[in-house]
Amino acid sequence: MNRRQLLSCTFAAAALMAAPGAALADADRIDVYITGDSNIINFWNNVIKPVYEAAHPEYTLNVVSARNNIAPIVERTMAALGTDTDPQVDIFDENDPNLPAGAIEKGLWVDFTAAGLANYDKLNPVTLETDYGLPYRGTQVVLAYDTGKLDPADVPTTWDELVAWMKANPGEFVYNRPDTGGSGGNFVRRAIHEANGRDPSLFRIDNYVEGESDAMLAKGFELLKEIAPYTYGPGSYTADNMQSIQMLAQGVVTMAPVWSDMALDAVNKGVLPETIAFAQLQDLAFAGGFADMTVPTNAGNLEATLKLADIVLSAPIQEKVVTEIGAFPAVAWEHLPAELAEKYAALQPASIPTFPGGPWVSAISDGWFRSVAPHVAR
Repeated sequence: MNRRQLLSCTFAAAALMAAPGAALADADRIDVYITGDSNIINFWNNVIKPVYEAAHPEYTLNVVSARNNIAPIVERTMAALGTDTDPQVDIFDENDPNLPAGAIEKGLWVDFTAAGLANYDKLNPVTLETDYGLPYRGTQVVLAYDTGKLDPADVPTTWDELVAWMKANPGEFVYNRPDTGGSGGNFVRRAIHEANGRDPSLFRIDNYVEGESDAMLAKGFELLKEIAPYTYGPGSYTADNMQSIQMLAQGVVTMAPVWSDMALDAVNKGVLPETIAFAQLQDLAFAGGFADMTVPTNAGNLEATLKLADIVLSAPIQEKVVTEIGAFPAVAWEHLPAELAEKYAALQPASIPTFPGGPWVSAISDGWFRSVAPHVAR
């Protein structure tokens, strides 16, 4: 029984008297909640929505921007579990199925390994972190550099090589402050990984211990203090992700860590010149991750929503994930056009290290300002 049948059995008379137009409109609606920026909202409205509605004209996608208000919507969905209440949510574009605590154990989220999706086996294994989240787009911090100034053959491929290059080319590297953008934030996290044996498994969302964990972070801050005199400025940091891209575009610096999707979008739009190329460290890559769709088991239109999820993993949509928003596809590149895979070969991730959020976030920001950049105003 879908939500409309349930509502018609239980609340039909009241609904029609109160708001007949709304009841009818709801009968064929799939509610998609988006936490991403406007580019992701536009992608759902302009790319996914028309493809899905053409394949399933009996349904309409209702794309809703949730941004930073996702938690109460998830809580509402959780509260409706096991009741006759319709959560009015069918799918979340990007959501951690581990939240709220106990959600998986209580059966809130669909297990995609058992959902029967035709395209599930096409997923790149590197994208999979949980059975209850369905990856569909990814991004990772990479090094962007100007080939007019730096021969691709000489691009650093390890942390030590990067530090050596910075020392040999003072002022030609910049990253943004870690509290205002993930490209600089994940550069800082890469230093922390480096200082702790290049072992991302040491950092989990549930194992931050004040004092003990701060000592681990401090090791990374020491590496960043070492390179500070050789960054642009020296010791200057851009305000956000986009300012780093702009400095590259203007030729002010030769190299900067950038988000892959933002950089590819900047290249496609002509913001970055064609001389800009990308590389990834090979001893341990910069952090990143994939956006996981989650589907509540109490979604009003569960069967139709799973068809939507399958379409999002289809080759035509996954190709546009790359060309329209500059993100990594979630399916393996072999399922996409060969020329596309070849064009973005340097950005294909063999692994994507992650770094937890929670208390680690403020500890990293506070420690960086205190130890690495005390001269920078917050």
